[in-house]
Amino acid sequence: MICARIEDLAGALPPAGAIAGLDLGTKTIGVAVSDGLRQIASPLTVIRRVRFTADAAALLDIVAGRGLAGIILGLPLNMDGSEGPRAQSTRAFARNLERLTPLPIGFWDERLSTVAAERALLEADASRRRRAAVIDQVAAGYILQGALDRLRYLA
Repeated sequence: MICARIEDLAGALPPAGAIAGLDLGTKTIGVAVSDGLRQIASPLTVIRRVRFTADAAALLDIVAGRGLAGIILGLPLNMDGSEGPRAQSTRAFARNLERLTPLPIGFWDERLSTVAAERALLEADASRRRRAAVIDQVAAGYILQGALDRLRYLA
């Protein structure tokens, strides 16, 4: 079930249970997961994109293996808040994923999440190679943490 607003997602989620945060890119999907109490987001992995069916299968393996209760997709809005082609692509991904899982799927504004992730990795003195390898999952962590903070406020 796709939840248009974070408030709708809060109502669709069970009281407890971990959720996933996704940073959808054209070549990769960064994945982060929360703890069961939905307090802290942790970067998990990067899925190399092939085609939707393979991407969704890899994602749903993670969801099933961890017993996740919901999914947050980073929505790449333009800086003025409008939706461009990337946001439309993210919504299409959500619609296709909705056909494969009964879990609630929500969106979170991901503007500047990659910039924040890059800064954090630079401050941690990560090498260029290391930054390239983990940037998407760290960005997914920033997306998920923002959504978790908002969900906690709504509770």
